[in-house]
Amino acid sequence: VQLQASGGGSVQAGGSMRLSCEAGRTSSNNAMGWFRQAPGKEREFVGTIAWNGGYVLYEDSVKGRFTVSRDRAKNTMFLQMNSLKPEDTAVYYCAVGRSSIGSRESSSYRYWGQGTQVTVSS
Repeated sequence: VQLQASGGGSVQAGGSMRLSCEAGRTSSNNAMGWFRQAPGKEREFVGTIAWNGGYVLYEDSVKGRFTVSRDRAKNTMFLQMNSLKPEDTAVYYCAVGRSSIGSRESSSYRYWGQGTQVTVSS
């Protein structure tokens, strides 16, 4: 399964950005998730969405600002990011889960995209 994340770039603090992740058709029955890695830090969980969109989970620091959604017909997942902060600056990765429900653990994801850079300036 190949994943292609897109939509990254630079934005000022308080701005918005929308990331997309296209995955192969084999992802339609699997959870998908977003992770991010800032310079000098470990990769961290951002959010995940179940195979049918019926369950979503977010990392605490992005709750109320970020929204994960998916279009199963197009095998695409989205990350809408609002009220961006400089600390959101990172490379954002999308992933396809091993099962229909995702988790915070990176080990529960089987396939990973190459990442897209998001830079938030103050």
